[in-house]
Amino acid sequence: MIHPFFNVIVHKDDELPNLHGICAGFENRLWRKDQLVDYLFEYLPEFALTHTEFSNLNGENAVATIRQVVANIYQTKKFKSRGEFGELLLHAIIRETCDTIPAISKIYYKDGPNDTVKGFDAVHVVLAGEALELWLGEVKFYQSISSAIHDVVEELKQHIEIRYVKNEFVAIANKIDNTWPHAERLKALLNPHTSLDDVFSNTCIPILLTYDSATLAKHNQKCDEYIAEISDEFSKFHKNFSDKLGDFPLTIHLFLLPLNTKEELMKSLETKLKTWQNL
Repeated sequence: MIHPFFNVIVHKDDELPNLHGICAGFENRLWRKDQLVDYLFEYLPEFALTHTEFSNLNGENAVATIRQVVANIYQTKKFKSRGEFGELLLHAIIRETCDTIPAISKIYYKDGPNDTVKGFDAVHVVLAGEALELWLGEVKFYQSISSAIHDVVEELKQHIEIRYVKNEFVAIANKIDNTWPHAERLKALLNPHTSLDDVFSNTCIPILLTYDSATLAKHNQKCDEYIAEISDEFSKFHKNFSDKLGDFPLTIHLFLLPLNTKEELMKSLETKLKTWQNL
């Protein structure tokens, strides 16, 4: 497991959807943008490779495999409209904070280096005793929190329609690496003959919403004033999300990540990606 990075400012699990308000933190009176980029790229091989490919990663094939990883991300210049970095963020956050296990590589859905990935933005599991809990993630890597909340609520309503879920489960099952230790259990859970009632009773949806934060822009160090203001911000956005979502049949874990700013973070992510592409 990669060393933890995020500061958990607010964690409310006494109500649903529960809330995880997290921040990248500060260093030398700057928001830790570059450190966040480095951290995310540590997860890139696990995020982009199949279980077999990742398990076979070693000193002899590391450079060649890294080249494959970045080729699998994308090579288009239209990176600002793409979602892979948001999916990578979601992957890293739920791995760190909830000890999830990646079930499939989302990039493995893609037919070519510039294709977008449809469906849920993460497919992970959590071992809950004898049960296998399915985590189907959604992310909105946005500048505007109001737009993020609006769009994800609309998407959630579509993504629990029976036809959509059934089709997505077929796609997921077809991408499960047979060498993955939990492959047979997940295939059984996703089998068309398994009632969705049984599946949904063991399913969570982690949602990651990012946004350019006015509070974060005002501060350059972790202090009591910052903690109080960002906590209030998290609580307000959590209420807005909950009110718009209303009653929902699945357990939702809401992750809020303030940015300073998305545009600057994207520039650093793109620079790092190009560096890796030139290895």
